[in-house]
Amino acid sequence: MKKWTTLAVLLGAALCMASAFAQPRAADKPADNMEILRDKIRADKKLLVAENMQLTESEAKGFWPVYEAYQKDLETLNNRTVALIKSYADALNTKSMNNEKAKKLTSDFLALQADEVKQMQSYVPKLEGVLPATKVARYLQIENKIRAVIKYELAGEIPLVPGK
Repeated sequence: MKKWTTLAVLLGAALCMASAFAQPRAADKPADNMEILRDKIRADKKLLVAENMQLTESEAKGFWPVYEAYQKDLETLNNRTVALIKSYADALNTKSMNNEKAKKLTSDFLALQADEVKQMQSYVPKLEGVLPATKVARYLQIENKIRAVIKYELAGEIPLVPGK
């Protein structure tokens, strides 16, 4: 449980930094710090997955390449999420939110959610090729828990769309 909490804190810190663009900044911090944080989060996440998967040696040989490919594809979705949040923050900061922008943000959000599910579905056969069904389910459950923490942190940081 402590490892989940630690990962949640790290993810929360990273997301706060990612969503901090919505706040005016006096000066940017060195880019190296953000890269170090990303590397730390990736390593902690991988350790958390390894500890919870209980893979045999032969399962691990097949699983880790699929895991790495999934994480790379997940990064694309994460980048889209950050871009969507930036777009929303820009509209809030410039007080230019209107029905047209809100409709586009909604459409982009729903497309992102659908693509996340499609990506997960596309990896199930790859995972089933290297793991028994119980461990495929366990891995998807771990990923889902981590994504839930991320979404929870984002939900707490992002204000509601202003009503008119």
